[in-house]
Amino acid sequence: MQAVIFDMDGLLIDSEPFWKQAEKRVFSDIGIEITDALSAKTMGMTTREATEFWLEHAGLSLSQDSMEQVENDVIDEVASLTATKGQALPGVHNLLEQLKQHRLKIGLATNAPARLVPVVLERLDITAFFDNYVADDDVEQGKPHPAIYQLALQRINAKADHTLALEDSVTGMTAAIGAGIRTVVVPSAANYHLPHYDAAVLKLESLNGLALEELHDLFS
Repeated sequence: MQAVIFDMDGLLIDSEPFWKQAEKRVFSDIGIEITDALSAKTMGMTTREATEFWLEHAGLSLSQDSMEQVENDVIDEVASLTATKGQALPGVHNLLEQLKQHRLKIGLATNAPARLVPVVLERLDITAFFDNYVADDDVEQGKPHPAIYQLALQRINAKADHTLALEDSVTGMTAAIGAGIRTVVVPSAANYHLPHYDAAVLKLESLNGLALEELHDLFS
């Protein structure tokens, strides 16, 4: 194992409540009612995909400029909530420290907009651990397309068969596996039972207590 590439939302930080809160506020302003049941379907989507989902659900059509304004309002709200309330998920700091001590390359691949990445990394005080990152803005197609992971490999100068991906969603897992990367998944409690995750090389309830040796063993 030469490198590890992390997802961000739902893996490094529990940001799902921030996205739900932001979507409810912004979309309610244009007359769209956001339900928790439907909100679960937007998990793992890019901001544009989620916006299009809610507009289609409500039967609304917006101009390109108006759609971009809605997206930016949601991102601004998430950034504000992250900067003031964001917390690292259990085990994140310990695992990053282990990887850095062993001089492994560390990347990040996220469907989130690029301007949110520094906000998350600074809030969690983990910026220095990462060699590079790729966000939704950097590719034409987000996860589950493998492009984000393919570019992440290039940016940290790593080979897929010597790299491990850490993901929490089926969308992200599909993208990483599509790029030829062994993938460990840490699903939310609500999604842990889904059979889709059987495609991963390892499924965990949390990163807490994870030892680097366990990850090296996946390459044996």
